[in-house]
Amino acid sequence: MHALVVYESMYGNTKEIAEAVAEGLAARMPAEVVEVGSAPSAVGEEVRLLVVGGPTHAFSMSRASTRKSAAEQAERPLVSRGDGVREWLATLRTSSAGLGSAAFDTRIVKPRMPGSAARAVAKRLRRLGIRAVAPAQSFYVSGTQGPLVEGELERARQWGESLAASFPVPAA
Repeated sequence: MHALVVYESMYGNTKEIAEAVAEGLAARMPAEVVEVGSAPSAVGEEVRLLVVGGPTHAFSMSRASTRKSAAEQAERPLVSRGDGVREWLATLRTSSAGLGSAAFDTRIVKPRMPGSAARAVAKRLRRLGIRAVAPAQSFYVSGTQGPLVEGELERARQWGESLAASFPVPAA
């Protein structure tokens, strides 16, 4: 039984957060990090916790048009170049009634900025019948392309630890 962390990332910030979350999860369970373009179309019983994250674009999950815009602004190649989390979740199949989930996003640090990819991801996961083990979580970048705000990687590691702690340790 392990955790699967699936992420979409334009400029690398969300990828860094996903890796930090997995590092925190690894304190209690094996954790695999997968870019959404390589994510499985079905999540089986070997996965105990599914953590999904992406950047907040236009107040929610990215769309083809917002990814195109990100590519036009990019100073280097995008990390996620194909479909995003929105498209992946639309086709995802699961077979485990005991699967738990958590959602996260990256977003610009601006007071009262509306919208959240994490909340939209959490809603899609609920619709798939996957129970949430924690509220949606946002991690902050200082500008459209980043960098991450100081301390966010450590906060992501701690969040991963708290997610893992919400699962009982299996008997040996």
